[in-house]
Amino acid sequence: MPETQTDAPARTADTYFLFAHEPYYPSPGTQEINTTVVAADTLLHPQVQQPDGARIHDHLTRARTPGEIIPLSTLTHELGGGAHWPQVGDWEMVTTDLVHLVREGECDALSLGLPEIARALLCAGPDSQVRVLDAASDQVIAYGLQERAAVLAEVDMFLTGLVAEREFWPGDGLLPPIFRRV
Repeated sequence: MPETQTDAPARTADTYFLFAHEPYYPSPGTQEINTTVVAADTLLHPQVQQPDGARIHDHLTRARTPGEIIPLSTLTHELGGGAHWPQVGDWEMVTTDLVHLVREGECDALSLGLPEIARALLCAGPDSQVRVLDAASDQVIAYGLQERAAVLAEVDMFLTGLVAEREFWPGDGLLPPIFRRV
């Protein structure tokens, strides 16, 4: 039986899902695309593996800040470092389906070609560090929470500019969201 809004944490509209993926080039001579941001509701698209997409959508939209960009790595962190992904869904298949939707123009997306360190920071969990050896100085440089927040702020700046012109279209024929008991 479906639950009411009073039975569970509030679902937040206007959240976004950020994930890294295998790089591709949209056309000859263009920049590599290696990271994508879609509206959370795109996970409800019928061409996304279901019910996995709907279950990820459920986790992605619970008790968030409107307009929040949630990286896949943050969900992984929230799901016990990935231990609970099997109960939620196949995130690899879902993100593959999302990339296909984006490339076919079946939804709106912010497609990014992030530099290596920025991408690594978004792929690492929210409390993780990315360590890089600077060959010139033979020093290890650690990038962490502040640098990750800066990358997310930059992505948010681009996204805010796009959404100000037009709300992100998650695609047509979306499935209804699922409701879970807590």
